[in-house]
Amino acid sequence: MLASYASGTTNVRGFLRSEDCVTILKAMSQLGARFEFQDDVLRVIGVGGALKRPDTVLDMGNSGTGMRLLAGLLAGQAFTSEMTGDASLRSRPMRRIAEPLMRMGATVDLLGDKGCAPVRITGGKLAGIEYAPPVASAQVKSCVLFAALFAEGITTVTEVSPTRDHTERLLNAMGVPVTTIGSRVSLKGYGAGGPKLEARSWNVPGDISSAAFWITAAACGEGHMIELPNVGWNPRRNALISVLKRMGASITFTEIFDTTACECMGVIRVEGRSLHGTEVGGSEIPDLIDELPLVAVAGALARGRTVIRDAAELRVKESDRIRSVVDNLTRMGVKVEETPDGMIIEGPARVKGGVTVDSYGDHRLPMAMSVLAMYADAPVRMDDIACVNKSYPAFWDDLGKVGGHAE
Repeated sequence: MLASYASGTTNVRGFLRSEDCVTILKAMSQLGARFEFQDDVLRVIGVGGALKRPDTVLDMGNSGTGMRLLAGLLAGQAFTSEMTGDASLRSRPMRRIAEPLMRMGATVDLLGDKGCAPVRITGGKLAGIEYAPPVASAQVKSCVLFAALFAEGITTVTEVSPTRDHTERLLNAMGVPVTTIGSRVSLKGYGAGGPKLEARSWNVPGDISSAAFWITAAACGEGHMIELPNVGWNPRRNALISVLKRMGASITFTEIFDTTACECMGVIRVEGRSLHGTEVGGSEIPDLIDELPLVAVAGALARGRTVIRDAAELRVKESDRIRSVVDNLTRMGVKVEETPDGMIIEGPARVKGGVTVDSYGDHRLPMAMSVLAMYADAPVRMDDIACVNKSYPAFWDDLGKVGGHAE
């Protein structure tokens, strides 16, 4: 998105051609940017700060990140635009971005039921605000920061607890000062004209949310070992590592220096151990939200009780991830109890194969259940796995590289 808005041609190495990322490319092309692939490099020809009004509704597919972040960018434009998505995205809450954008001066109409998409945005003369999101959300924070680029004055987001800071890092690297003091993230806006961003080269580190499946698979098996090169190592993305170490896993990181990465990256080495149960909750949940299904898998294979709490946000992801994870664990023979904001898992389970699990159309579920299925006593059938392409289209090939088998 930032490269599309900038002047010049940005070269991006390591772009993940997942459905979500390609959806955002298509949306930005409707706003005037151009793209081309040259081998493994994505070339983004930016609009030089002059996004054009799209001719049609922007279809964001299943990308909640795309819709929420792009809403912030669109709030600063002098035109009206509309975004929609698939049935799952149209069921996800959007009031959480509408409220701050309207306070800043944009007009936001939520055209779906119960404050959901489609979303119509009319950009306005924006003013900086002080905003404290009621729920810790990197997507909401990034939405507000994108809108703040076009506001007069300073915008400050005060977080319930710190969330992922990729947007802040990217903005700082592109010459937009973002100040973080404790839980307060501040940006001084550039007014209606927006910032003057220039193209540059980027090397995108491997996504630790994708690496997390193989990290967990190796960590849960005593005697297993895996090395994963060129993986991003962001302190606000490493919560799963901390949890697995707390459970007894051996995980080390060796940094590789790359000035075009904008993020720390390196080699992750995992040596499997006999794990024990743990509790996760409180301030660690926002940094762990996408990996909680894997925490549940590790809990199923560990000795003792694992408790996940304070994670009600899981109920409004691509599926109700509390209910869907509990359902699939139960089908696979795991003793698990659903709670209003999480679950309680008793391990170690004798993982039962010969069953069918349900993806619920949620990309992370079949991948997490595949990790558990590697420890099952018979093959496990998975229905509706096309959703995996949303974030990790090479998952099934990589599963084979670590000893799994899918057919």
